[in-house]
Amino acid sequence: MARYWPEPEHTHDTPERTGVLLVNLGTPAAPTAAAVRPYLKEFLSDPRVVEIPRVIWWPILNGVILNLRPKKSAEKYAAIWSDAGSPLKVHTERQAKLLAGYLGHAGVTGVVVDWAMRYGAPSISDVLGRMKADGCSRILVVPLYPQYAASTTASVIDEVARCLTRWRNLPEIRYVRNFHDHPGYVGALAKSVRDHWAKHGEPDQLVMSFHGIPKRSLDLGDPYHCECQVTARLLAAKLDLPPERWQLTFQSRFGKAEWLKPYTQPTLEALGRKGTGRVDVICPGFASDCLETLEEIALECRTAFLGAGGKAFHYIPCLNERHDWIAALTDIVRSRIGDWLEAPAPAAEHLAATAQRARAAGAER
Repeated sequence: MARYWPEPEHTHDTPERTGVLLVNLGTPAAPTAAAVRPYLKEFLSDPRVVEIPRVIWWPILNGVILNLRPKKSAEKYAAIWSDAGSPLKVHTERQAKLLAGYLGHAGVTGVVVDWAMRYGAPSISDVLGRMKADGCSRILVVPLYPQYAASTTASVIDEVARCLTRWRNLPEIRYVRNFHDHPGYVGALAKSVRDHWAKHGEPDQLVMSFHGIPKRSLDLGDPYHCECQVTARLLAAKLDLPPERWQLTFQSRFGKAEWLKPYTQPTLEALGRKGTGRVDVICPGFASDCLETLEEIALECRTAFLGAGGKAFHYIPCLNERHDWIAALTDIVRSRIGDWLEAPAPAAEHLAATAQRARAAGAER
């Protein structure tokens, strides 16, 4: 087998193009155990996600988890699956199309915008190959995780690097590491909350729920916890909320190890037992609604809060296709590729200018 994949056919007068690749976590192809199993295997086989030695983790994953969890996960996916398919896939695809339109409206031309999933389809490898065939010699990779974590953002970077080991003619690559404190992103979050409150009134408590990671990751130097704290404080400040009216929590625990605290569902249950009338929950760590927001928060946590004595529960949707969010994403992308879009001088003009500078330098001597 050849070490490198074949290069696409090239013509010398083809202009170079810039690619923007949006990457989200991933989704099974269908809400069935048969479709969930390979997706979970790919996800849980990533050493960035599960930092347990393979000799210990492999028997647990293949002997226990992949035999028991797919059916349960498929039932959860089925509860939020839409006619158009997986909500995460639908939103990510729409975001890419909207971003392309916003860039074009802003006068940014010669840019190819596409999207991929870290796990599942379309794969990063397939989409990078498509961008290469489209003439993209510069590619900006945008992991759609506002806060950096090794298990999310770094995993995307790992996969891009792995794919490029099979390429002979490499593109110039840049990454968006995070955007947890970007004014446009925070502003869009705040506007989404205000829009919800304008229709439904304000709650007694706003809970900002972020995806959790093992506490060990924080102890080893992962900055995710700190970046979540920054986002939460900026959002609370934007909403003029006093400290007693909002809380930061972490959801989506897996396994028995300690994860970042406080945990979302136990916090909501405590609020319910305390007699809190209404709680609103927003998930600022997700750019798109998905299983963790639509099923875990909007269904499971709603049931837990009301069952514990709470009176009303509102889930505030993710930014999805909101105009202010796509506008912020456009700003983020333009700030990273601005110099790529500057047209270089034609070759003859460049050579003439170089010769003129050389003659001037010689005359000075």
